[in-house]
Amino acid sequence: MVVVLKFVPSTKLIREGIQDKFFLGENFRFFSFVHSSVIHIPQHIMKTIALLSFFIFSCSLLNADLNRNQILRGSLQNSLHKFEVEKKGTVAFIGGSITQMEGYRPILAEWLEARFPKTKFTFINAGISSTCSTSGAFRLRSHVLEKNVDLLFVEFAVNDDQDAAHSLKNAVRGMEGIIRQARTHSPNLDIIGTHFVNLGMLDLIKQGKTPISVEAHNKVHEHYGIPTNYVARELADQIKADTFTWQEYGGVHPKKPGNTLAAKGAIAIMEEAWKKKTANKVTPHPLPAKVLDEGSYFHGHFLSGCNVSLNNGFTWYVPDWKSIKGGFRNTFAGMKLFCAEQPGAKTEVKFSGNTLAAYVLAGPDAGMIEVEVDGKPYGKVDLHHRYSRGLHYPRTVILATDLSDSAHTAVLRISKEKNKASKGTAVRVLHFGVNNSAE
Repeated sequence: MVVVLKFVPSTKLIREGIQDKFFLGENFRFFSFVHSSVIHIPQHIMKTIALLSFFIFSCSLLNADLNRNQILRGSLQNSLHKFEVEKKGTVAFIGGSITQMEGYRPILAEWLEARFPKTKFTFINAGISSTCSTSGAFRLRSHVLEKNVDLLFVEFAVNDDQDAAHSLKNAVRGMEGIIRQARTHSPNLDIIGTHFVNLGMLDLIKQGKTPISVEAHNKVHEHYGIPTNYVARELADQIKADTFTWQEYGGVHPKKPGNTLAAKGAIAIMEEAWKKKTANKVTPHPLPAKVLDEGSYFHGHFLSGCNVSLNNGFTWYVPDWKSIKGGFRNTFAGMKLFCAEQPGAKTEVKFSGNTLAAYVLAGPDAGMIEVEVDGKPYGKVDLHHRYSRGLHYPRTVILATDLSDSAHTAVLRISKEKNKASKGTAVRVLHFGVNNSAE
């Protein structure tokens, strides 16, 4: 019986998608076996081969210069100190469905565990499908920062483009809301930003243009010294060089080849940053005195329910989703929401800050909210989204912004008007959000 150990080049693996399970988990397969019949290989030999394969892969990254799509800024020394010296680390991933799915996130988690085999890791999946950077800024505190994270991966370029359709201004406000808030709350936190891609964004990059969401996020990354893993442009470059295709990448929600491409870019950034000698202690990252946009949501957080009145048609309960038309994601199963369905129903929200937001589930029957702030009409907000037609779609809408950073009272009333595509006037709020510098 003959067993042949064959090395598989990393470039070939990316194109093949690393599809087979192998000793470091399903995301690593740097060697393959060719054999004439089924045999049993002792576990200690399997482990040795796995470690050897990981070493060879890591060396290939160490010997390769970063290209223009893996941009190292600032420092990642604090996370290295935590992982290598203190032997513990908490790593969080925040973003949309690309983060929530079993994609680049578990590949990086497995790689970190193999890179630091004696370190006890905690991994946090803070990805929520469909959410944009605005949602990220308001949920960052409770979903990430309160968990004492050492390394944070941020991904919102695709959803800021295709879901939220953010302007440059609003994409900056969301991303700066995340980055500046993280730096303020947790100054020792290392951060890596990632730009994934959809087909429309890819077409723009091929034309030498920059998608609005990417331009906005890059502006924030540059201002705060955040490393950037520009997966979108890396894919465009490889397509131009005929070493990758959009079909191989896998689409908006990448298949294994696409997720491996993204993970490899992040790994290259980390390995380059970690070439330096491990620091003796963690050091706070500098925080620029200048803010890119004073309206950014860097003081964003969810508002306590006690600030919201439950009368005049609004109640707080777990909806019977089975009896309500529209798809429902289990991410929100069992959660209580502030709900009302009839025009004229209203609630009063007391808050402090310059912005009031609502994190809602907007389904086929989503309505409109008439907003009044401090006794004066402010405007009307349509909760219905083009994706609401078949889904109770999670999104954050800004109810009022650019207010004075002080105490306010908002009255929210369900309008008789509704989106032409909506089947009703329902309002279902997971959380109200505020941007309050005093907290």
